[in-house]
Amino acid sequence: MTIRSLPAAPAGRPCAGVSFDLMPQAMERWNSTIQAADGDDKNTISMLDAIGFDPWSGEGVTAKRISAALRSMNGADVTVNMNSPGGDMFEGLAIYNILREYKGHVTVKVLGLAASAASIIAMAADELQVARSGFLMIHNGWTIAAGNRHQFREVADMMEPFDAAMGDIYAARTGGELKAMQALMDAETWIGGSAAVEQGFADSLLESDSIKEGKAQASLVAARKLDLLLAKQGMPRGERRSLIQEIKSGTPCATGHGTQDAADTMATLAEPIAELERALARFSAAATK
Repeated sequence: MTIRSLPAAPAGRPCAGVSFDLMPQAMERWNSTIQAADGDDKNTISMLDAIGFDPWSGEGVTAKRISAALRSMNGADVTVNMNSPGGDMFEGLAIYNILREYKGHVTVKVLGLAASAASIIAMAADELQVARSGFLMIHNGWTIAAGNRHQFREVADMMEPFDAAMGDIYAARTGGELKAMQALMDAETWIGGSAAVEQGFADSLLESDSIKEGKAQASLVAARKLDLLLAKQGMPRGERRSLIQEIKSGTPCATGHGTQDAADTMATLAEPIAELERALARFSAAATK
């Protein structure tokens, strides 16, 4: 298919102060070490991180970065290697529009996961390939809001047209009915590689040797695990990031000689984080009895 037949996504951020966070379920199922087996060439873009600026890696997939990369390619065919848990919906819609309007042929390869905002970006491909063991995840926009009932209604009203636009994009890509896509979004649907091809979300499966697993940076994994645990407890994103940034900045060592390296600090949290996970699991199990 051609991306020219796909609808444009709404642009901008109509409601100041509202941001869209990563879903804990997507973070749990995302294996951040999955990458393309072959080396990147000059016409390859890697989307192997959260959509929007990611404070844990200091990078993230942003519209500004993708736009700059495409400008340097001057309309040549481009391959996008993707493995992302999603993130900022507005940023994802902006990147979708950028890819949709690109003059060259766009091939998107879902190496592991294209969840939430990342799944919308993937829809902009002229050709979409997905790993047999890979997944797409589609759902309605997800955010954390605070306020009275009037403010909650404003947030819900603001999100509705964006959800409708995303459903329209999925319907155009698959040839399915809008109501069917909205039902999948309402149910927060995970779509495996083969099912994605069968249902028209993807065009074909990737070859099994197209992906590999690299090595994860221990400090980054620890930071994201801690963030996930705190998110599950309902802590707002801003508070979570402030807390983890304090930890990453280092703490004085017992001997009082200087400050511990941030990577070492986060790496030493691996076991405490694991213990916290076990404690929360025990608490959850006890609460359901």
